[in-house]
Amino acid sequence: MINYNGRTFVSTSNTENGEVSSKTYFEYSQEDNILTADYGGGEIVKGRLVGLVSEDGSLKFRYNHVNTENELRGGECISTPEVLDNGKIRLHEKWKWLYKEETEGSSVVEEV
Repeated sequence: MINYNGRTFVSTSNTENGEVSSKTYFEYSQEDNILTADYGGGEIVKGRLVGLVSEDGSLKFRYNHVNTENELRGGECISTPEVLDNGKIRLHEKWKWLYKEETEGSSVVEEV
C-alpha cells in the first residue's frame, strides 16, 4: 500500500468544469487507510478532503471547499496512482460534483 502521509500534490491538469488549478496545492495525511488533506490556492480559498486508501494505493474520497466566489462546493473522487521513475506519485482522478449540476470531470495531480 502506498503511504500518502506528509506528501504534497499540485494539479497539472483539470477539465473545464473543475476549480482546481496549477495554483492549488494539497497537503495529504494518512493514518492506517484513512486519508485526509487540506487544499487551497487559485480559485479555492480553503478545502478539505477525507477518504480511504485501498491496498493498491487507489483513493476514494469526498471533498468540500469554499471558492473565491464564497460558494461552498463539494463532490467525490476516485484516484488511481502512477509511481513515476523518480519515485514521486501522479494521481489520475475521476471526480463528480455532488450538488446542482452534478457534472463529472477528470484531473491529474502530481507530487511536488
